[in-house]
Amino acid sequence: MKITSIETFIVPPRWCFVKINTDEGICGWGEPVLEGRAQTVAACVDEMSDYLIGKDPTFIQDHWTVMYRAGFYRGGGIHMSAIAGIDQALWDIKGKALGVPVHALLGGQQRDKIRVYSWIGGDRPGDTARMARECADRGFTAVKMNGTEELQIIDTYDKVDQVLERVQAIRDEMGQDFGIGIDFHGRVHRPMAKVLTKELEPFRLMFIEEPVLSEHVEALKEIANHCSTPIALGERLYSRWDFKTILQQGYVDIIQPDPSHSGGITETFKIAAMAEAHDVAVALHCPLGPIALAANLQLDAVCYNAFIQEQSLGIHYNQGSDLLDYIVDRSVFEYKDGFVAIPQGPGLGIEVNEEKVRRAATEGHRWRNPVWRHADG
Repeated sequence: MKITSIETFIVPPRWCFVKINTDEGICGWGEPVLEGRAQTVAACVDEMSDYLIGKDPTFIQDHWTVMYRAGFYRGGGIHMSAIAGIDQALWDIKGKALGVPVHALLGGQQRDKIRVYSWIGGDRPGDTARMARECADRGFTAVKMNGTEELQIIDTYDKVDQVLERVQAIRDEMGQDFGIGIDFHGRVHRPMAKVLTKELEPFRLMFIEEPVLSEHVEALKEIANHCSTPIALGERLYSRWDFKTILQQGYVDIIQPDPSHSGGITETFKIAAMAEAHDVAVALHCPLGPIALAANLQLDAVCYNAFIQEQSLGIHYNQGSDLLDYIVDRSVFEYKDGFVAIPQGPGLGIEVNEEKVRRAATEGHRWRNPVWRHADG
């Protein structure tokens, strides 16, 4: 079997898909995207196709090594996201060629299903209790929300109080056993992170995500000493080498690599194994599309330390197109009692609606992150 062509598709709301075709008629799909930089990642995929076309797609480890090491400049969001989508598609091809799901090729599943959570926003005043209740009515037992709007490096306690009020509203509505994750989203600096983590302690949160940005890893020691709430981060880390220092520091309880950013299935599997050796949990990051989620679930099936999965159904980013719009069988992502079943179909376990993808790609997107400013400009 040989790779004959590689196509990328920029599709709404903010995704990029890749299709790898072979001379045996078997194709594989992946999702190589960095939010707000989809066109850049697609260009990187195109550059790497010069090496891949004509090669046997089943030599996944070798192709990953060449894509990473042979370019001289390595790593970072663009490069690793391009590798990630290609890697997902190669695994999809291999699974389809052998008639088995990817998790069977990774040693076989350890779980039948995994808990999922839904996103409810929260960075602006809103009815967080109502949104949490709506998620519960759709079968979720946990949610994640932005902890705060933009914060100055030292800010006022009224903003802290607003955070506490929004979380309290969910606790009052949903009770003590409903899962709540709070995402600081890199908006909080060390001084206010210490305040917020301490004040949020009584709410028994599932985790606090990115209390500070990953580049401020030295601050995690002090923040961890201010609370017992599990600390999570990792969506802006892209390789096992990025995670190495974080895991060695010992102050992170949950890592959140994104298999569409962190080198795909091949690399994320290794990152999860490193985390297991440090007694650290995995909650894969995935506010993306259906191909990304399918790849995530293949990893969740085989990673002992995976405990919950992010997914994007109904997320506020998904304007015009949503998680289920690009797949043929929507039941593959059916959420029940707060869980989703591990897909059992060949490859990634989903069938992409190629006609829909090609039609949507004619529209494309130019999604960009919003730019916020503080009151002082």
